[in-house]
Amino acid sequence: MKKSIIANIMPEETRVALMEDGELMEISVERSDNGHLVGNIYKGKVKNVLPGMQAAFVDIGRVKNAFLYMGDAGRQAACRHLTIGQDVLVQIVKDAMGDKGPRATISLTLPGRYIVLMPTVDYIGISRRIEDESERNRLRQLAQRIRPEGMGVVVRTVAAGKSQLELEKDMAYLANTWLTLSARAKRVQAPALIYRDADLIVRIVRDYLTDDVTEFVIDSQEAYNRVVDLLAYTSPELVECVRLYQHTGSGGDVFSRFAIDDKLEALQSRRVDLSCGGYLVIDHTEALTVIDVNTGKFVGNTNLSETVFQTNLEAAAEIVRQLRLRDIGGIIIIDFIDMNKPEQRSTVLDALEQELKKDRTKSNVLGITALGLVEMTRKKARQNINSMLYSSCPYCLGRGRIKSPETIIIDIKRELRKLNKRPRTNGRLSVQVHPQVAEFLNRPGELKRLEQETARTLIVESVATMNPELFSLLWKSD
Repeated sequence: MKKSIIANIMPEETRVALMEDGELMEISVERSDNGHLVGNIYKGKVKNVLPGMQAAFVDIGRVKNAFLYMGDAGRQAACRHLTIGQDVLVQIVKDAMGDKGPRATISLTLPGRYIVLMPTVDYIGISRRIEDESERNRLRQLAQRIRPEGMGVVVRTVAAGKSQLELEKDMAYLANTWLTLSARAKRVQAPALIYRDADLIVRIVRDYLTDDVTEFVIDSQEAYNRVVDLLAYTSPELVECVRLYQHTGSGGDVFSRFAIDDKLEALQSRRVDLSCGGYLVIDHTEALTVIDVNTGKFVGNTNLSETVFQTNLEAAAEIVRQLRLRDIGGIIIIDFIDMNKPEQRSTVLDALEQELKKDRTKSNVLGITALGLVEMTRKKARQNINSMLYSSCPYCLGRGRIKSPETIIIDIKRELRKLNKRPRTNGRLSVQVHPQVAEFLNRPGELKRLEQETARTLIVESVATMNPELFSLLWKSD
C-alpha cells in the first residue's frame, strides 16, 4: 500500500490529507484564528462543583468554562476535594462543540514521538497495535527503566523496534517539558494557559509519519524546514520521504495537484456512491450518526442473497473510510441490507472490524441488534470536518429541507383569510415572495381565484433575495 501525507499551508489555514493508494482517507484542518484546544493544559479556577454528576466547571480563561468529569473510581475522591475558587491543572480532551464547552481531565498526558508521559499517574502501558508479545515485554521493561519515579508511561506504536537510547531521548524531552510547565503553573495566576500542544504539522509528524509512509509532501518552505529539522532529531531515517512541493505556473497548490479539493467537496453530500452501484446515506443527529446501506443500481450476477452480501461487504470498507474522512464520532448505527445467512452477517461484521483496525481513532463495535442494526462507537475529540468547513443554512437552519412552494401558498391563503375578518383597508395588496413561490402563484387562474375569494386586488412581487420560506403582505394605495 502506498501511503502519502499531503500538507497545504496558508497563513490562515493548514490542511493535511492522508492518502492510501491514491484514495483520500483522512483530512485535518486547523485555522490560525482559533487553533485547537485538545492537548492544551490550563491552570484553571473551579467555578462550580456538581457532586451529583461527579463533575465541575472550570474557568480556563475562554468564553466557555471547561467541563471536568471525575466519574471513574480513581478520580471520585479528588472530585470530593474540589471547592469553588480552587486552582486546578486540567488538560482539554475534547473541543467545544455547539453549545457545549470543552471537556477536561486532571489526568495529564504529554505525547512524544515514541512515548506518552503521564506525570500524575503511576502506570505503564503498551500500544494495542503492537501485537508481538516478546516486543511488548521488551518495551515494557525499557519503559520501566527510563520513566521517572512515580510517573506513568504509554509506549506508542512507532516505538516498536526502537532502542533504549531513542526512547530515553524522548523521555528526557518530555520530563523537561513537565518540569518547565510545573514551574510555570506555580508562578502564574489562574486562569492561564500553561502548555500548548503542538500545531497540526508537528502533530502529524508525531502521530502519523511512520515507516510505511511513502512520501510527505509540503507546499511551504518554512514548514518543510521545520519537519526536516524535527525528523533529524527524532527519526533521521524518515527525512528522505519529505518533499517540498514547488508551485509552478497555474498549477495551483498541492491539494489541486493531487485532486483533493474535489474530493473535499463531496463530503457535504449525504449520499456516498459505491463502485458496485449501491450507495450509502449518512445522517447526523446531535446524539448519533445513522448510516443506511442501499443496493441502488446493483443487481448482481447470481441471486438476491449474493447481491446483498456483496453490497454490504463493499459498504463495510466505505463506511470506515467515511468515518475516518468525515471524522465522525460518538454513537454510530449502521443499517446494512438484511442478510438471511448467519455466516454472511458474520463475514460483513468481521470485514467492518478489520477495516477499523486501520483507523487510529479508538472505536468499539458492539455487534448486531435484534433488528439487524450494527451498533458501534468512535471516539470524538475535535470538531469534524463538516462542522469546521460549513455552517447551518440560513434558510433551512440545518434541517436540510425547506417548505415547498405549495406549502407557502397555503400559508399565504391562511393569512389572507385572516385579513378578511379585519376592517377593510383601501388599496391593492402586494404579496412579496421568492421567485419559486411567485411562479406557482402566477399559474393560470390561481391569482384570480384568490382575488375572488378575498374580494381584493392582489399583486404578486417576485423578490430574488427573499427567504424561500417567507412572504410579506403590503398595502399599496391606488
